[in-house]
Amino acid sequence: MILSFDIAPEAIDEHDNWHNHEHLPERLSIPGFLRGSRWVAVSGQPKYFVMYEVEELGTLASPAYLERLNNPSPWTARMMVHYRGMNRGFCRLSSSFGLGLGRVGLLIRFSPAPGSDTPLREWLAEKLLPALPAQPGLTSAHLLEAALAPESTKEQGIRGKDSGVDWVVLVTGFCPESVASLSRNELGKQQLERHGAVDVTSGLYQMDYSLSDRELAEALPSTA
Repeated sequence: MILSFDIAPEAIDEHDNWHNHEHLPERLSIPGFLRGSRWVAVSGQPKYFVMYEVEELGTLASPAYLERLNNPSPWTARMMVHYRGMNRGFCRLSSSFGLGLGRVGLLIRFSPAPGSDTPLREWLAEKLLPALPAQPGLTSAHLLEAALAPESTKEQGIRGKDSGVDWVVLVTGFCPESVASLSRNELGKQQLERHGAVDVTSGLYQMDYSLSDRELAEALPSTA
């Protein structure tokens, strides 16, 4: 699941506190959720990018997940009204190269022009992305494609209608300049458009917080 959004300026401090101490632990307690990470923009918009990694796409339509979305906690309900311009997409990982996640990420959102799906995917997955993790300062490169339409829920009703996410490229690394240079060169807007992408937007993000289901389980008191 890929989310990108802004938060009303007066609520940013409370949002980050809530996101760390209630929201991410709540989501990672749902069966099938593996890791959640929050990223903050270094350049570009919007301010926040959040990614949830799950066992399978069906996790995002599971009764356990929908139950949480339709029964938000009081703190969650209070925070939802501060969201602005939410983009939210349930995606399948189409291609993935390299290992791990670097602390800096280039997030590019776009759509294939009509009839360009196959050549655009082939250019990204077979020619461009496989070589990126070996470049100095980079660690991983991923192509994600929208694969499931999110259901309307009470949380969304509080914050307002979400916009969708179609295709996403995420490249991560440990050197900010190495990651940023991709948006001026190999993964620049003109390059993507030349290969059939439209509605291209991008931002450079730094990881702010990350939590896995295993870390959460180890922190919880044992019931044995």
